Amino acid sequence: MARLRPTVFERNVPARAVVDHALSGSRQAVFWQDDLGGRTTYPTLSAPIRADVAVVGGGYTGLWTALRAQQRYPGARVVLVEARSVGWAASGRNGGFCAAALTHDGETGPGEARHSETARSGQPDEAEALARLGQENLADIGAAVDELGLDCQWERTGVVELALEPHQIDWLQDAAGAAARAGVPHTFLDRAKMRAEIASPTYEAGLVRPDAAALVHPARLTAELARVASELGVEIFEQTRVRRLTPPGRGARNSAVLHTTSPAGEATVRADRVILGTGVFPSLLRRYRRHTVPVYGYLLATEPLPEPLLSAIGWRGRQGLTDLGNQSHYYRLTADGRIVFGGHDAVYHYGGRISRPYENRPEAFRRLTEHLLTTFPQLEGTRLTHRWAGALDTPTGPCGLFGQAAGGRVQHAAGFAGLGTSTTHFAAQVMLDRFDVLDGASGTERTALRMVRRTPAPFPPEPAAMAGIKATRWSLDRADHQGGRRNLLLRSMDTLGLGPGV
Repeated sequence: MARLRPTVFERNVPARAVVDHALSGSRQAVFWQDDLGGRTTYPTLSAPIRADVAVVGGGYTGLWTALRAQQRYPGARVVLVEARSVGWAASGRNGGFCAAALTHDGETGPGEARHSETARSGQPDEAEALARLGQENLADIGAAVDELGLDCQWERTGVVELALEPHQIDWLQDAAGAAARAGVPHTFLDRAKMRAEIASPTYEAGLVRPDAAALVHPARLTAELARVASELGVEIFEQTRVRRLTPPGRGARNSAVLHTTSPAGEATVRADRVILGTGVFPSLLRRYRRHTVPVYGYLLATEPLPEPLLSAIGWRGRQGLTDLGNQSHYYRLTADGRIVFGGHDAVYHYGGRISRPYENRPEAFRRLTEHLLTTFPQLEGTRLTHRWAGALDTPTGPCGLFGQAAGGRVQHAAGFAGLGTSTTHFAAQVMLDRFDVLDGASGTERTALRMVRRTPAPFPPEPAAMAGIKATRWSLDRADHQGGRRNLLLRSMDTLGLGPGV
């Protein structure tokens, strides 16, 4: 049996008093939502309504689809209903990385440089097309930010992937070689150059990918998408929960019916076509309810850092940063000079339950604080202001879910697991392309992709789901303590195209 080796975070644990000081005064709140300040509110649905396109969910998937639908079908009545408020869930509380990768085994997304055993797309013939479409998707989002005047702190900074252990250097060098062969912009930095760029004693090497991602303010993006969509004519209703979907029957004149409830009472939305962008929450289509599971991730935000401290750290390129551990971290600077730091823990609760108390996990916040201070010991004496969590809709494979029902008149997309800030825009275009096919248009390159046409495997029912997820998490942790060597379970998952692992 291979010997277990402590990780860099276990070899260099900060003093307990330093961690206590950093956490003292922090509060359980989402930094992005606090920073947004006042937000526009939208009415509840109080009476029956008729729509051409009805969208369920006010996160990125629903907002991008509603906005693009209104642009694509001028004069159509597009209605969006949200159970709480626009952007309150994962879309308003993530790390703000907007990646070029469309899947978790792409070569252009943050944190994707892994040992060759994990390069398991299951669709190698589509790799080039996926990389190109991912870049086009990211460019389209950037163009929308400019053309629509989205005030969302968009920064096309790229990312740096970081080796924190010696064995990870080989992974970065392999990734650099692949990038060179593909003509993808990149720069490999050895230990000295990486630490000169960003001063962390944990860095062994780095791979700079300038075109791999942009940074964005998550809550501002949701608020701005809602604002522009509303200005274009989309009718948005908040605090309006969809209890049930009655799919359309046979015949083009039959409508789908959304049965809703709100403080104003019960109402219905009748629509020719429906988009389901419910993310981590159970799909209104029962057939897809086991195709994703909710996994909680945790984040921290520091107070704004003074200029001398920022200068000591470096990081003048303001790139997004991510390390290559199986239990990886991702972190970035905000517009006001804070560090937002998240990752490592990914917690699943039996039965796929979602609950507000699950967001408060003191051991996760403490561990993250230790890891932040190990990464940047210069932060000793700095306080954290915010700590929060969010649930990710995680699939069994590296690709998201594109489901449909009622002959394509009901579309459902989910399972983007950390890539949703960008892939939701791609998903919106896929679902609208499918609607166009119903009207006689030809399919598109997007709709022809295998990742779009094939439904990923569902998770097994409980208690097998919990057992499998726990075994996977244990195996990933074990690999991080064994020089990256993957056990039989992980190798089998790689062969079957399962992952990215929860």
